[in-house]
Amino acid sequence: MKLRQVGEDRLLDQLLPHLPLGKTVVAGAGDDCAVVEMPAGRDFLVLKTDCIVEGVHFLPGARPLNIGWKAMMRPLSDFAAASAVPQFALITLIASKQTEGEWVKRLYRGLSRAAKRFEVSIVGGETSSTRGPITISVSVVGFVERNRWVSRRGGRAGDDLFVTGRLGGALKRKHLHFVPRIAESRWLTKNFSIRAMMDLSDSLGVDLPRLARASQVGFAIEVKNLPLTSGVKIDNAISEGEDYELLFAISPRQSKRLQREWRKKFPKLPLTRIGQLDRKIENQNLPRGYVHFQQPG
Repeated sequence: MKLRQVGEDRLLDQLLPHLPLGKTVVAGAGDDCAVVEMPAGRDFLVLKTDCIVEGVHFLPGARPLNIGWKAMMRPLSDFAAASAVPQFALITLIASKQTEGEWVKRLYRGLSRAAKRFEVSIVGGETSSTRGPITISVSVVGFVERNRWVSRRGGRAGDDLFVTGRLGGALKRKHLHFVPRIAESRWLTKNFSIRAMMDLSDSLGVDLPRLARASQVGFAIEVKNLPLTSGVKIDNAISEGEDYELLFAISPRQSKRLQREWRKKFPKLPLTRIGQLDRKIENQNLPRGYVHFQQPG
């Protein structure tokens, strides 16, 4: 079968169980970040790589400064999902030999600005030529304390589901300018017991079922309560993707305190309860978002 017939999730389900994992691996491929134990350490080592491709994640006419910003911020958004602290990054640039040198300089200026925002050191990387579209891959290494790491797998039936910010319209507005919710996720895990968490990159319609499946539970969302970007329809908010907001599950016993303290700490950023995890595995049919290998073209 061709990749467009299989789709990203089914492909990963076939590949990931066969990857070799050592005894120190806490979470391998299949979560937002890989997490491994450090010898005699109190923290986990956190690793993530992500890439953006011309024509898929940005259009050829996009400003290179913004492209560099997005390339760095995408893996940092996964660090937010794990409540991890990024420290070092490696950059791989694959471009045509016809690419303008000034374009590359501006790209790296965007990468550097994004890295400095979170005190990340760019320590190396690789360059290569291609006849195809420009591709920028960023690998990030950092840490998370053992008692603050969050994965997709810890959700329980009855947990409340929350999202930060507003959903929808990102492709027209913020997908090249977003700031990962690292500060917010670090505050959450310092003050609350977060059961499961991930970032919304492919859309609520794709990512929420992934979180529920990883936690081996179902979900029910209250569609009318979704925090929509102004002018965006509900179906589009669920399916468009590129929001890079946090989706997380928490015990309902903590929900009221969470909402009260969140308003004090982050008064300009909405936090919305959108539903619950439940025991039934047959979930609501949500409009689907971006799925690699199954998009037109």
